[in-house]
Amino acid sequence: MPAEQVHRTAHDVEIAAPAAVVYGLVSDAVRWPLFFPPNVHVEQLESGGGHERLRMWATANGTVKSWTSRRRLAAADRRVDFRQEVSAAPLTGMGGSWIVEERGESASRLVLLHDFTVGGDRPEDVAWVERATDTNSRAELGRVRDLAERWRRLDALTLSFEDTVRVQGPAEPVYGFLRDVADWPRLVPHVDRLDLAEDTPGVQVMAMDTRTADGSVHTTESIRVCFPDTFRIVYKQTATPALMDAHTGVWSVVPDGTGATVTSRHSVILREEAIEPVLGAGASLAQARRYVREALGRNSTATLNLAKRHAESARAVR
Repeated sequence: MPAEQVHRTAHDVEIAAPAAVVYGLVSDAVRWPLFFPPNVHVEQLESGGGHERLRMWATANGTVKSWTSRRRLAAADRRVDFRQEVSAAPLTGMGGSWIVEERGESASRLVLLHDFTVGGDRPEDVAWVERATDTNSRAELGRVRDLAERWRRLDALTLSFEDTVRVQGPAEPVYGFLRDVADWPRLVPHVDRLDLAEDTPGVQVMAMDTRTADGSVHTTESIRVCFPDTFRIVYKQTATPALMDAHTGVWSVVPDGTGATVTSRHSVILREEAIEPVLGAGASLAQARRYVREALGRNSTATLNLAKRHAESARAVR
């Protein structure tokens, strides 16, 4: 039986930022869901000695795919090599490299190489992979360029925070409340509408209308990955309100001997050019940070308290 053909692609982008900054963005895969549009979630399974093993979820041609990869990080060469251990169909294998080339003190070139094989080498499957690879590579390279070229502002534009409640009850009903989002329009007052698709068990694609304290309604679209064994739900907003350039989050339920601690964690990159159009002339970045923190925290805390009430009510009627 003939060997499958190895297909290769190459993409690159010129970036007006130091090579070290670009390499820092490429090497920090755990933050890719916040940085890169196609990436939904990354779990670091192993790390050490310049190597890491990752479980990754990302969109490809509008569908969510998951795979496990090993990466070799060579900081001195500003190069990251990757190879998928288990690929998602129709792939039978994929690997490649991120290579950062220094072009001067504040300029660099980022090259992204892929090689892949497809089961049966069916032309339609090869074309599907080439289209997904091209779309995602262009999106990732463009995003690295945009983030790296404003690296001096990136820390100020990024915020992470969490809200926590204590539940006197078991973890299972809390997790169930957070997982079963199709019920939220009738259970969560600030949710006006929610459309849900779950073609792969535990991978939820949803669109939701939420109402803020001032009465305005924001439409968001998200992909969620549920981990029932650890009572976690991670999500990536694929369509965000105007003030947010990117938004990822985690719902986690940690049980102990007397109940459970339930936490909602958010990570956000603000869209600086939207601050004044959204908040008014003269509005500052500090005001935008407070606004987003309060708006997201208010809705998250309301949902956490509803989950708490649900779990404690379930305990009371047993």
